[in-house]
Amino acid sequence: MLGGIQSGAMGVVLKKTFVGIPELPDQTLDIAVAAIAASTAIGNLTSGIWATIANGRRKVVFLSGLMLATSGCVATMAFIPRTAMGAWSLVALVILGWVFWSAVVTIRTSVWRANYPDADRTKITGRIATVQVLVMATSGVVIGWSLDQSVNSIQFLFPILAAFGVVGAIIYGGVRLRGQNRLARAERQGHHSERPSLNPFAVLRVLKDDRSYAGYMACMMLFGTGNLMISPTLVIILEDEFVASYQTAILVTTVVPLVVMPFAIPIWARLLDRMHVISFRAIHSWAFVLASLLFLIAVELHLLPLLFIASAMLGIGFGGGMLAWNLGHQHFAPPHRDSQYMSVHVMLTGLRGLFAPFLGVALFMAFAAKGHPGLIYAVTLGLNITGAIGFLLLRARRNAAIATDQPTSRPAA
Repeated sequence: MLGGIQSGAMGVVLKKTFVGIPELPDQTLDIAVAAIAASTAIGNLTSGIWATIANGRRKVVFLSGLMLATSGCVATMAFIPRTAMGAWSLVALVILGWVFWSAVVTIRTSVWRANYPDADRTKITGRIATVQVLVMATSGVVIGWSLDQSVNSIQFLFPILAAFGVVGAIIYGGVRLRGQNRLARAERQGHHSERPSLNPFAVLRVLKDDRSYAGYMACMMLFGTGNLMISPTLVIILEDEFVASYQTAILVTTVVPLVVMPFAIPIWARLLDRMHVISFRAIHSWAFVLASLLFLIAVELHLLPLLFIASAMLGIGFGGGMLAWNLGHQHFAPPHRDSQYMSVHVMLTGLRGLFAPFLGVALFMAFAAKGHPGLIYAVTLGLNITGAIGFLLLRARRNAAIATDQPTSRPAA
């Protein structure tokens, strides 16, 4: 089901399906592609609302309902016409799907924390992620192949994808959350400052109270902005510069990174198990630095095979990123504030994701007009290097604090 809202694949579907429509100029279509890339971020910006609504409620029932709502968005894509209005309707459905799914991402970590012991949580989360990415990769292959055969296959393909989501939601509804009543009671009885809040200034309060977490979020902002520029520009470049088919474009943007991730996840999981997330990011972030460098060379020299290699390196980075993104906040947050810390992370991810794709597309247009479209990846390379150096500095500060027995953050309990 997630294949139906995956930004890389759906950006390709949007760009190739709606290209050439008279009332939808190429530059407008490229902005729509950026909106698809920003869909995850827009959904993430609602995480504070969902965390507040879910506070003190039964998590599993709530999550199952959200999964069904996401599936409904995917199913509705079957009825979109090939018009300018249809293109924007597709964008709206992908965004709405991510609004519902961002709630799942925010809340499910509480279920993981309650059900899986600390010693095994990273390994279990890695296995869940491996299953997810393999199925999403398969979905990407099917979407690309099907649309290369006939664009009209959308009419039956997306309801099938949605049906898998419905089955998954039903199965998830049978999950038992250990200590549900105790967790709900702790969430309801906690001090108001420790609860998720609709007030955006609550994010600033968390970051002010936990300076170590604030530093981590600052580096993630720089580092993440560079990464979020890659997907929409890659979709446009594959169509405008390489004239790639649905299958080829979805392979580069979606399938190759997802196929590589299961091989990278166990390696990253073992590394994350042994160290704090700041130390992990100080190592892991350089995978994205190398990926940006490869994309820069591939586009500037017009080397399609090298795009596949760059995409694979991106997948290696995503493998570790998926683990650290889902579990990293738990290295800072006490159990009863898990959702609050995660909602801060998700909201800040949403903030950068809201502007980064549009900034990336705007810079790409400027560079492409001068005959150097690949220079957009020089920008992402610079941002990634800056963020990676920031993680190195945070690691050095944390190690120095440990050496002098001065904790940099409250214990995770």
